[in-house]
Amino acid sequence: MRASNIPIHTFPKAMYRVAIVGRPNVGKSSLFNKLLQRRKALVGNESGMTRDRMMGIADWCGKRFEVIDTGGVDLDDKEEIPDQIFRQAQVALGDADLLLMVVDGRSGPTAIDESLHSFLRTCGKEFYVVVNKIDTMQLEDTLLAPFYSWGVDHLHPISAEHSMGVDDLVDVILEQIPVSHEVSADEEIRVAIIGRPNVGKSSLLNKLIGEERAIVTNIPGTTRDSVDSLIEHKGRRIKLVDTAGIRRKGRTHAMAEKLSVVMSRKNIEQADVVILMIDAVDGAAHSDAVIGGYAHDAGKSLVLAANKWDLVERDGFTSILKEKEFREEMRFLEYAPMCFVSALSGQRVFKLLDLAVKAFDARSFRVPTAPLNQFVEASLIPLAHTRQGSTKSPVLYVAQTNIAPPTFVIFTRTRHKLHFSLERFLANKLRERYGFFATPIRVRQRIRKGRTADA
Repeated sequence: MRASNIPIHTFPKAMYRVAIVGRPNVGKSSLFNKLLQRRKALVGNESGMTRDRMMGIADWCGKRFEVIDTGGVDLDDKEEIPDQIFRQAQVALGDADLLLMVVDGRSGPTAIDESLHSFLRTCGKEFYVVVNKIDTMQLEDTLLAPFYSWGVDHLHPISAEHSMGVDDLVDVILEQIPVSHEVSADEEIRVAIIGRPNVGKSSLLNKLIGEERAIVTNIPGTTRDSVDSLIEHKGRRIKLVDTAGIRRKGRTHAMAEKLSVVMSRKNIEQADVVILMIDAVDGAAHSDAVIGGYAHDAGKSLVLAANKWDLVERDGFTSILKEKEFREEMRFLEYAPMCFVSALSGQRVFKLLDLAVKAFDARSFRVPTAPLNQFVEASLIPLAHTRQGSTKSPVLYVAQTNIAPPTFVIFTRTRHKLHFSLERFLANKLRERYGFFATPIRVRQRIRKGRTADA
């Protein structure tokens, strides 16, 4: 059940919440995606695709409400993951203002459906029975008839796959939203937690928000969907996104796992800051560098979190040696700060939020053109004098053309691409002077032919 010691940084409930529940494979995630009007949850023919609670904001006709998708519930299955899925669903039921119980119209009521329906009638929350997979109007009455035996006044027939009946369902939801629950969206810092399987991503999420938001087991690959949580930290709104563990391509076999990796890559693309979790016990792995490379190539600010620090035997030099080991494997991430944490005990986990906020602010900084060129000229003149017969810098001027990540274009006197060492030297000088904390710097060269050469 929901933890009672939720820390003060957790965002208070302010938006009308609608929770979607039902047994596995009835189309809950398809409905979730339709309500959000975008694909957020994994959808496939495999049973049990969704495990954690997923949340998203639906915006219809100027009204916004929060939608919670839950994993398929089977009240009689006591295995570890199904049992935790039910616990997550219980939390969703407690948080929600309205419940949508989704059933499969083609298969009719099942014993699991009836058990869940009886359970919902005792939970004290208003709920609607949504009969999914009603793909043809001709069969609607026939497919709905068995569900009227439950004694409900009204059923909501839909086809989430074909968007039939969803608008009517939304109209009913919007009628239930009090004016006091209509809130506006402020700026959010989107932070994605990434890493290979079983390094503690979900444990970190749960510790940061103070409740069991994501399912945690010793089984690699437990998390499949991305799990969003909105918190407030020192006056800043942060959306934490727990992603599925990313394996090497040759080691992903099941469709759900392959889709999870695709969604994780997508969440990296959509993030402002990425927390790359690595295992402090196992040490650096090549896959850590590969995953970090995804964030680097996407131009995301990046913080390294060496987890399970409480399990490492250490002395005064252990952290120095461990950081050196990780840096050797990921030399291209020299700009990324490293923090040794324990998601289990909470050691230094909130420092990660401090670093993420600092990185977000740094990636949006823009250098004015005049002082930028004064600084670049002063930095490059010594290099120009080291070239035989040269009295001028090869650079005419530099302009910052973009932020997030900071991007600089070099306009040169030459038609040839500058040596990469000069570009790297300039990027290092810019970082040294202006910071750009935890953020990659892009340097591009504009050559005289009018083409742009990427650095």
